[in-house]
Amino acid sequence: MSLGHRDIAHIDGGRAPGTAERRRGYRTPMNRHGLADHIRILPGGLTAQPGSTAANTLLTSAARPGPALAFNDACATGALNTLFRSGLSVPHDISVVGFDDSRLAPLPHVDLTTVAQGIPRLAELAVAHITNRLENSGTPTGEDVVAPHLVVRGTTTAAG
Repeated sequence: MSLGHRDIAHIDGGRAPGTAERRRGYRTPMNRHGLADHIRILPGGLTAQPGSTAANTLLTSAARPGPALAFNDACATGALNTLFRSGLSVPHDISVVGFDDSRLAPLPHVDLTTVAQGIPRLAELAVAHITNRLENSGTPTGEDVVAPHLVVRGTTTAAG
């Protein structure tokens, strides 16, 4: 939304763990910014094929969104492939954002804007919690939150 987009689509993760949370992470700011009428959630999944299917849906819809936010980077690459093959220019005709900052995202021919989760920090915390539980007879260790961050690359641009 900071790039001025109003019509933002979300390609969800199907039945994958975390789908409901990411869907909520899409809906909440859309509602907060008065864009509830622009909410569009498309069926998706964990791989490129559901992303491609969702992109085909976007291509045949009457109103194409500015950006599409995919459940993960694999889904986003499927959408990118379909959009490129249709002749659209990413990001000028439509922007695409993934989630995970996978090994695919920074490749020069993908150059995917994505949300990174801080995997090294999450792994460090997981090991610390496991060690603490083993050393303290299974005592719960609390909860840590590692804030994700946006990694801007070549698949997004300002609206208009």
